[in-house]
Amino acid sequence: MILMKDIVREDHPILRKVADEVSLPPSNEDKNTLKEMREYLLNSQDPELSVKYNLRPGVGLAAPQINISKRMFAIYLEDNEKLYDYALINPKIISHSVEKAYLTSGEGCLSVDRNVPGYVHRYARITITGYDVNTEQEVKLRLKGLPAIVFQHELDHLNGVMFYDHINPENPFQIEEGAKPINR
Repeated sequence: MILMKDIVREDHPILRKVADEVSLPPSNEDKNTLKEMREYLLNSQDPELSVKYNLRPGVGLAAPQINISKRMFAIYLEDNEKLYDYALINPKIISHSVEKAYLTSGEGCLSVDRNVPGYVHRYARITITGYDVNTEQEVKLRLKGLPAIVFQHELDHLNGVMFYDHINPENPFQIEEGAKPINR
């Protein structure tokens, strides 16, 4: 079971590395790692388990965050009564909108123990592909709004990028022209 002590913090060098591609079909070890990552997300969203095990709530977790430099992440998120439950290997964006979006509440990260104020502008809509361990098939997902932002946040982890790298250091709350606010 993954606990907060297993999640590396922002000063760890692995979070700044580009993660390695995963060979397909995935090994049992990779499948189990993704299963445990998904389990962390489920447990962290459970009011009783999150208190019992002192888990910070999360909707996404990338392998580099648990000190594994591999291109895989888990997402467990409900948005507008739709569940996004994915454990993806070698995910990549194949197309995206010109329009940007941002969370009005800002972004957070399980690897960052501090509040970082500011807006993170991301693509409002993306199409992503990846190998889904749950279905053992290649998937193609069209995402918008909050799910698109969450997937991009986790993809950044696979490329050594932290969410606050996107915040304008001179004016953290500057809104890019035409960017769509997402309340969460």
